[in-house]
Amino acid sequence: MTRVFVVEDDRDIADLVAHYLDKAGWQPQIFGSGTDALAAARQSPPDVIILDLMLPGMSGLDVCRALRSDELTAGLPIVMVTARAEEAERIAGLDLGADDYIAKPFSPNELVARVRALLRRTQRIPAPPAPPAAEALLRFAAITMDLDRHRVEDAGQEVTLTAKEFLLLQYLLQHRGRVLSRDLLLTDVWGYQYTGGTRTVDVHVRRLREKLPALVDGLVTVKQFGYKLSEP
Repeated sequence: MTRVFVVEDDRDIADLVAHYLDKAGWQPQIFGSGTDALAAARQSPPDVIILDLMLPGMSGLDVCRALRSDELTAGLPIVMVTARAEEAERIAGLDLGADDYIAKPFSPNELVARVRALLRRTQRIPAPPAPPAAEALLRFAAITMDLDRHRVEDAGQEVTLTAKEFLLLQYLLQHRGRVLSRDLLLTDVWGYQYTGGTRTVDVHVRRLREKLPALVDGLVTVKQFGYKLSEP
């Protein structure tokens, strides 16, 4: 059964979220502190983590940073939840590697929909359109992307990507040469009407460029519109 960690110190909110996750057919597990959740994730990683930003002791940002720095949990899907709705807080979470972001107060049904979309893409890869068998390996410059093994290499060295980074890179490689708007990327990669704003795309693109040097020159920013992956 799909396991979902709910890291939330407000027990009423945690119980409500867990109730909706259970109704969706998943197995929720509640943690009231970031320290406990991090220890449990390292011992037995769940399928996805719903992580509150404001936690006692170890904050959600610190938990996210720790998860991304550990090889065992580096690719774990993370949905960050917080009462803070300012853009700076959203960007901080995304910069650290969160795959999605939702601000309180939120609809439990919307949260479930976001988790379902994230799970669908991490458990079933691929982002549409699905490539034929001959395209199980995607290449660009020194980058090799193995869809079957869910593995990315740069000049033969494996590079760890988050779930959304992997899917965004796949989409860019499959649509190289095309100018892709930020709205299109949100719709096709994130898979729903995302409310976090198109800055989300910019953050993920920046992280891909940092991890894969070939994209610094190859992935061109189209001013006030989106991005284009140019042939090497």
